[in-house]
Amino acid sequence: MKTKLFVITPPFTQLNTPYPATAYIKGFLNTKNVAAVQADLGIDVILELFSKKGLVDLFLYSGNLFENVSSRAESRDEISDNSKRIFALQDEYIKTIDAVIQFLQGKNPTLALQICQEDFLPEASRFAQLEELDWAFGTMGTQDKAKHLATLYLEDISDFIVECVDENFGFSRYAERLGRSANSFDELYEALQQKPTYIDAILISLLKAKIEAVQPTLFLISVPFPGNLYSAFRCAQWVKQNHPEIKISMGGGFPNTELRSLSDARVFEFFDFITLDDGEVPIEELIFNLENPNSNSYKRTFLLEDGKVVYKNNSLKHDYKQAYVGTPDYSDLPLDKYISVIEIVNPMHRMWSDGRWNKLTMAHGCYWGKCTFCDISLDYIKVYEPVAANLLCDRMEDLMQQTGQNGFHFVDEAAPPALMRALALEILRRKLAVTWWTNIRFEKSFSADLCLLLKASGCIAVSGGLEVASDRLLKLIDKGVTVEQVAKVTRNFTEAGIMVHAYLMYGYPTQTIQETVDSLEMVRQLFEAGILQSGFWHQFAMTAHSPVGLYPEKFGVTKATEAIGTFANNDIDYKDATGINHDKFSFGLKKSLFNFMHGICFDYELQDWFDFKIPKTKIDPDFIFNALEEGNDFNTKPNAKVVWLGGKPSLEHFTKSKKGQTWEMMTLTFHDKKESFTIQTNKNEGDWLVEILKKITVSNSKHYTFQEVKADFEAQFEDFELFWYSKPVNTLREFGLLVL
Repeated sequence: MKTKLFVITPPFTQLNTPYPATAYIKGFLNTKNVAAVQADLGIDVILELFSKKGLVDLFLYSGNLFENVSSRAESRDEISDNSKRIFALQDEYIKTIDAVIQFLQGKNPTLALQICQEDFLPEASRFAQLEELDWAFGTMGTQDKAKHLATLYLEDISDFIVECVDENFGFSRYAERLGRSANSFDELYEALQQKPTYIDAILISLLKAKIEAVQPTLFLISVPFPGNLYSAFRCAQWVKQNHPEIKISMGGGFPNTELRSLSDARVFEFFDFITLDDGEVPIEELIFNLENPNSNSYKRTFLLEDGKVVYKNNSLKHDYKQAYVGTPDYSDLPLDKYISVIEIVNPMHRMWSDGRWNKLTMAHGCYWGKCTFCDISLDYIKVYEPVAANLLCDRMEDLMQQTGQNGFHFVDEAAPPALMRALALEILRRKLAVTWWTNIRFEKSFSADLCLLLKASGCIAVSGGLEVASDRLLKLIDKGVTVEQVAKVTRNFTEAGIMVHAYLMYGYPTQTIQETVDSLEMVRQLFEAGILQSGFWHQFAMTAHSPVGLYPEKFGVTKATEAIGTFANNDIDYKDATGINHDKFSFGLKKSLFNFMHGICFDYELQDWFDFKIPKTKIDPDFIFNALEEGNDFNTKPNAKVVWLGGKPSLEHFTKSKKGQTWEMMTLTFHDKKESFTIQTNKNEGDWLVEILKKITVSNSKHYTFQEVKADFEAQFEDFELFWYSKPVNTLREFGLLVL
């Protein structure tokens, strides 16, 4: 029998855009002519719940709780005043919910005017944050302010659900606690034996309808995060109980990192298979096995045999090269129904939660692959394979046609600078109007000119790991960068008009209190210099597949236990030889960063952010300023590409006389998108310049090197360096003559 697949992401991931795993798998299956239907049950549940009917049902369901409390005077404190207020205002929520959801879907933009009047939406505790809004949205307009207010409105309802209906609810995760560091399956298994929750009931009703419509023979559940795990098991449980003929498999980021040592047979009461790492070949083998029952060939797959968990990797098939995995296919997903929210006033977090992004990957794995806190022993990091720039552009054009969206989020571990350059050149050659952003390492390769090229191609933001802003710790992490280098690179991006977000880390093994304070001072200076626009502090977590987790003794830490759990194994409890409680720094680091992102409080003493004594910083107050003042290197590599981003000039000839001598001169007028400008040169050099600009224009497929441009000039004239550093060429350099 021909296999038919149903591929889902269970609740919840993002509200604004689909998590891409199912689209990647469907795109691959298209290349094999395998029928597959995909669904994002997260957005489906949210839209069912946050609707007029959904809220009527919700308040009706919770009404019993309020009736019981009101009849018992001693129990009235069991429910918060906030939830009592929301329940009392239920008619206002029911009246406004459909209009708000449509507004957040981009279908009802005029509602922004009414939302911003601040007497349209019912308000509960989340609106206590409103004093920040004048700062945040004063120059951003009513649409953004209204999105933020509408988000607060949804979060108020979410708070009500958590307190009165289902404590596990969250917009981007569900029952996450049950998936985090679940070394034992006991707690999750026990939860699955309980009666389905209110949210479970909505999920199961939607799943039932889809299973009946699709009638799959193989059901694939992608589990990217711990917050998807419980719902994944609930989905699998219902299908097992009601459609035992359907085979069920789990894949995705969570099993790839957490379930590599799985041994609990109870998991296979819910799933038939769990596959690891790249899903294409494992799924292809599952399909072959289902269609050919005598086959017993598996790729990186857990299953149950004779009541015991076994791991099979006996397939002779190699993983597919990135050129052959196909273009992600977003069909079946309700792209016009995702909702864009603005949760917190952080420019990069806003990009994650606002707007619809087509997700692509420039390169599989990480080209650096050395950071000691990272899972560099696993294939998703260590197997590095870039995709050719022309193929990436083909996929971008396919997705734009398919989805009607021209925004791209490249979800790389770290996008390679050379490939970013090649992609930008190809985007510009094809004259594509796109917007894109990605994750990077702060490499010195990101010169000022490369950043200008990326900006011209549509790059609007980059995020990268500064981690611990201490050169000693950066060396211990094997990050391959210094704070000084990071400052120069972030300056280059900022000056090109590309937003920069920094991932910041504290609590790394052997990190001292002094180093935490000094790291905060570095971050303060970076924001004060205006070369960082966004950041987020993460506390170090030791994972099983990182060098720190594999060789803790090299990093001055001791594992709390060597025992390997029967279910999930990734986050490891450990003791640091310093004995420092890094948790206490969390609030002060995050509060200071919040203010720095607002552009304020740079003059505060670092001590002001903490309610306990800290040492004074040892960092020079002008460290970042001095790093940025260092002169540029004027040595240009002969093989560097020379590219012209501008257009053709209009020409005017004139003569210039001095002391009886006459020169034929030329004025070249260029029209940049923002302004027009002119340069003057003698006629012969002007004629050469016009011709060379035609050759090196970005729309040409051939790119000339600096050496080739120099040789071309010197075939007619002398002293190329004198010409290259002259005023006319310097002017062109300011308007798009780039050396890459």
